[in-house]
Amino acid sequence: MSNVKADKPGEGERAVEEARRGRGRPQQRSDEETRTIILEAARYEFSHTGYAATSMESVARRASVSTKTLYRLFPNKAAVFEAMVAERIDVFVSIVKLRACDGSNIEPALTEALTVCADLMLDGEVIALQRVIAGDSDKFPDIAETFFHKAITPTQTALGNWLRAQQKRGTIVLDDADTAAGMLLGMLAMQPLRATMFGHRPPPTKEERAKRAATCAKLFLSGCRSR
Repeated sequence: MSNVKADKPGEGERAVEEARRGRGRPQQRSDEETRTIILEAARYEFSHTGYAATSMESVARRASVSTKTLYRLFPNKAAVFEAMVAERIDVFVSIVKLRACDGSNIEPALTEALTVCADLMLDGEVIALQRVIAGDSDKFPDIAETFFHKAITPTQTALGNWLRAQQKRGTIVLDDADTAAGMLLGMLAMQPLRATMFGHRPPPTKEERAKRAATCAKLFLSGCRSR
């Protein structure tokens, strides 16, 4: 007589069948993971083929998702574009909020904050995207408005809030933190952005962006550091 304890009727067969189905079934991604993959694909499509030439089908194909899944998460191409811009800015804003300092280290703290700005604004793919926006804004004015309100305004606001916090600590003296933030971003990004967009030079490397951020921080603080 066997000493092996018998399973309940059908229990073993069900377990084998469930294990077999589990091995063959692809692992499900969360909607959040799928959104991230879609937005990465959209960033590539928009920056390389332009807004007009990018379709929901081409984004779905590059993301390796079905169009049904894409439309379930984003109702149209404009919504994909807006979410793509907002996602990058959300990361930036969360990082800048963490760049606090106690007053003794304001220059390296500002350099860090500006380096994040430079990485955001002067990345090659972002510059390509801005070129697309400049070229397509006459036919699609909404994309320029989206980029302004979802990218430029939050960036300047985040940096302005950072400067205002340092002003309250007494480490810098400013008349208007928001205006100063706009001027600082212009000093940081305008020249290399124009040079790249007009084809005079490639996008700045990560090392070049960091060096420019350090130079801008030093110049800025030489005029507003509390004595």
